[in-house]
Amino acid sequence: MTRVATILRLGRVSNLPTVWTNALAAAVLAVGATLPGGTVLAAAAILSLFYIGGMWLNDAFDAEIDARERGTRPIPAGEIGRVAVFAIGGALLALGILGGFGFGPAAGAAALALAATVLLYDWLHKRTVSSPVIMGATRFLCYVFAALALGALPWLVLVAAFGLFAYVVGLTYAAKQEAYDRLDRAWPLAVLAFPLLVALVLAWGNALALAICLGLAALMAVALRRLFRRAKGDVPKAVVTLIAGMSLYDAALLAAVGAPGLAILAVAGCGLTMLLQRIVPGT
Repeated sequence: MTRVATILRLGRVSNLPTVWTNALAAAVLAVGATLPGGTVLAAAAILSLFYIGGMWLNDAFDAEIDARERGTRPIPAGEIGRVAVFAIGGALLALGILGGFGFGPAAGAAALALAATVLLYDWLHKRTVSSPVIMGATRFLCYVFAALALGALPWLVLVAAFGLFAYVVGLTYAAKQEAYDRLDRAWPLAVLAFPLLVALVLAWGNALALAICLGLAALMAVALRRLFRRAKGDVPKAVVTLIAGMSLYDAALLAAVGAPGLAILAVAGCGLTMLLQRIVPGT
């Protein structure tokens, strides 16, 4: 019988709070702080299906490479079969698509695009230097889907989504080095400046939002220090730190548009991600 620990590791469930705060931030940016809670929760649940399904499929596609480089991953370690992982991951994406269309054709189209982008990343990420861009597109589409689930896609959501896109491009580039525990080239990490700029511009004049931006900058500085130091174990630690930082980006945007309570909730999402990463590995 497949152990619960294996199921959790395959889904990298420790990172799910960042998906939930993505949904929350996009929803507030789309329609304001007065939200239909049930709709936001449903959108977050659907995005969780895409995230977990994508992570399962990532292991299924990478099984042969993991057998050579990361033999402790569940499939090469013999904890679960590759066919089963493909089947469950595919089923989760299918459920996400069906759920997406429950919000209407526009949200359904975004869900379909998100599923296709997840599959494209899982299939190609070890074969193309463009994989960070593809992964960035998945988080961009998370914002788009959550906004369309609420029935709106204003320019502010798209600007914020581009900031998240750039953030994920940078962190995915760092994650590509994890198997080798080194950073070959540092210059692609410059894209991490863009989300911080987006957050600062929107936060200007808002004390809470600016404070959260400073927290995000500090978190990014800690991660970048580890990446540049390149001591053993630094790259994976930097990657999981940057993953958790997505919730701080969301929090800064929430505070900037006048939702301080929800911003604090998103800050808590960052802390929860870091806590869960101690239990279930985030990569």
